[in-house]
Amino acid sequence: MAHGLNAEDARITAGVLISADRRGIGSHGVARLKRYVDGIKSGVIRLDPKVKTIKETPVSLVIDGDGGMGQPIAYRAMQKCIKKARLSYMCLATIRNSNHFGIAGYYVLMALAQGMIGITLTNATPLVVPTFARNATIGTNPIAIGFPAKEERPFLLDMATSTVPRGKLEVYARRGEPIPDCWACDQDGKPSTDAAALLEEIVVRRRGGLLPLGGGSELTGGHKGYGLSAVVDILCGVLSAGMVGTEVARQPDAPAGVSHFLGVINPAAFLGEESLSNEIDDYIRMLRNAEKAQGQERIYIAGEKEFIAEEKNRKFVPIENNVFQTLNLIGSEKGLSITEYKTGKDV
Repeated sequence: MAHGLNAEDARITAGVLISADRRGIGSHGVARLKRYVDGIKSGVIRLDPKVKTIKETPVSLVIDGDGGMGQPIAYRAMQKCIKKARLSYMCLATIRNSNHFGIAGYYVLMALAQGMIGITLTNATPLVVPTFARNATIGTNPIAIGFPAKEERPFLLDMATSTVPRGKLEVYARRGEPIPDCWACDQDGKPSTDAAALLEEIVVRRRGGLLPLGGGSELTGGHKGYGLSAVVDILCGVLSAGMVGTEVARQPDAPAGVSHFLGVINPAAFLGEESLSNEIDDYIRMLRNAEKAQGQERIYIAGEKEFIAEEKNRKFVPIENNVFQTLNLIGSEKGLSITEYKTGKDV
């Protein structure tokens, strides 16, 4: 709000960021605030976008975000999808001319809260090197899909189609730690473990970048992650008549042109909410009760660790010390700094 974002959009955006930290996804939490503030200052994020519905049917939406903050655009689009799915059993929405919108799973959680199946995809700044290439051409392009359960926690898959998202490199760079050699490649397309150097290359868009899910070779399945990322780009960017691949965030001081794809399925179109939630409970228990590998005590379900973290962090959300210092620095520009940091440790 201090930088000009209206109160409602600021509330939505802050809620998405805090939800990420609460769910243990520090790469997409309040650590992202500096990037958003910088985006507002540079004009990448427009404070007063003219968001328009370009096309609408009972089961679909095409929305132009006009370069606004991604979280409010996606939040309101998901609200509309949920409303339409109540009436017409399902709804799909494409959004063009948006910006980064935080964790994809947040919008799936909105559908789950209404007892519905949620789907969220987004393309992103080109940071990922296709299989057998050496320059970043596609984004981390996450996929999130969730199914409501009854007694169990919901099933919520929320993943990048790269081996890791950019935020993971940022976390390791802040800590000064090397990354695994299957996460990213250098300018020659060879594995690299230097997170800080890779981030520097990514910023100036030289060769090298993140690797697709599965790594840098067909032997380890990297071509599958590459294919998934391309599908996300098509559903988000091509279907919305938006930007794709290297078109996204091409100009450093202009709106990024990120595209999203949202979906909501009402279980009433199939077996009904009560039956679906019972079936998902049974399915989750089947997975959890599989015979465990030697030395393993527990089998986790997609999203389970994040739900556990959310329950643990409901009252107190941990952040890293350097993230706290960055927030303090951003706030000090507007007289919002917190000058006392009691423990000196990550809290």
